[in-house]
Amino acid sequence: MFLAALALGCARKPAPERDWVDTAVVYELNVRQFTPEGTFAAAQRQLPRLKTLGVDIIWLMPIYPIGELERKGSLGSYYAIRDYCDVNPEFGTLKDFNVFLAEAHDLGFKVILDWVANHTSPDHPWVTEKSAEWYYRDSLGHTIVEYDWTDIAKLNYGTPEVGEAMRDCMRFWVKRGVDGFRCDVAYQVPQAFWEATIPVLREEAGRELYFLAEGEETWLHDAGFDATYAWKLHHLLNDIAQGAADGDSLARYVAWNAQEYPADAKRLSFTSNHDENSWSGTEFERMGDAWKAMTVLCWTLPESQPLIYTGQEIGWNKRFEFFEKDAVPATSWKANEYTEFYEYLTALRHDHPALDPAASCKLLKVSPTSITYQRQAGRDKVKVTVDLAEPWSYKISCK
Repeated sequence: MFLAALALGCARKPAPERDWVDTAVVYELNVRQFTPEGTFAAAQRQLPRLKTLGVDIIWLMPIYPIGELERKGSLGSYYAIRDYCDVNPEFGTLKDFNVFLAEAHDLGFKVILDWVANHTSPDHPWVTEKSAEWYYRDSLGHTIVEYDWTDIAKLNYGTPEVGEAMRDCMRFWVKRGVDGFRCDVAYQVPQAFWEATIPVLREEAGRELYFLAEGEETWLHDAGFDATYAWKLHHLLNDIAQGAADGDSLARYVAWNAQEYPADAKRLSFTSNHDENSWSGTEFERMGDAWKAMTVLCWTLPESQPLIYTGQEIGWNKRFEFFEKDAVPATSWKANEYTEFYEYLTALRHDHPALDPAASCKLLKVSPTSITYQRQAGRDKVKVTVDLAEPWSYKISCK
């Protein structure tokens, strides 16, 4: 079993009261692939399992109607949105979503929505019903795309009405009770929009809202985001697992991260997510036998806020089709040694303030093939040693 000889002196103990944003474990739920039915109702039936796993924040990948113009595949990309204030009929109805949200809240989860403020689908009503200046357009007046995203149209925040409309759409969901947003390509949306939006939504909600930015730019924290993606760490861990980087590289990363980001910043740390899984491969493809050691680093390094992507908790070793139905079979959601591993890590995070993002970190020993560090908050201490080469072992001890 994975937990054999893993933890020393880490018996569960009551933790002092801490902010839920600091202690949170995030679960990225791919509604389409999460169940054979691919619906809110079916996902709702699995919430108790996620509770046992130790998840705190459920991040729903985009749940909105998908555009049909230039659609990719038969079902399209979740990120080509035709209507921000409705749900994809593939998943159910608004009423179904409300029931899912209520049940999640009753079980103690926070629920955040994936928000795509950078672009819409090319057949979103705004394209034809609003002024042409709402979108970036070419010399012929056609909306433009980015990268190979041929199924989107990029919004122009130089037009003030765009920001106002986007805030209203986000407000629609906050009023329904969602607990925040994971904001897609947040770094491509002007800082001024986020600065004018995040505090307003928080004030209007009268409760804590969590904002996660897909982006690593430090200004995103200045704009109000709680957490940013630790992309640099993710790519470094892939390199370490593949023998292209070492412990010295990791120590330099820890120093860089501490210098670049505020002490209260949270950095989403992951071995997989929807992009990595579908386009670069599962953690097993990219990291091989090193995946457990790399996961321990994601969960224990300073400022880290760990992410579990759909299926990781059962060792799902398959790339999900992005534009098609490609669900995990219902019979596969049985607890196993992978589940035990993630349950251990969630308990560790919850029980030890030393693993809160802002807790101190002292590097005790660094070599090309190993790193040892100690996290501390008050009298709580967690010491972590990870071997960064075969046999990819790790040890966690707590005081």
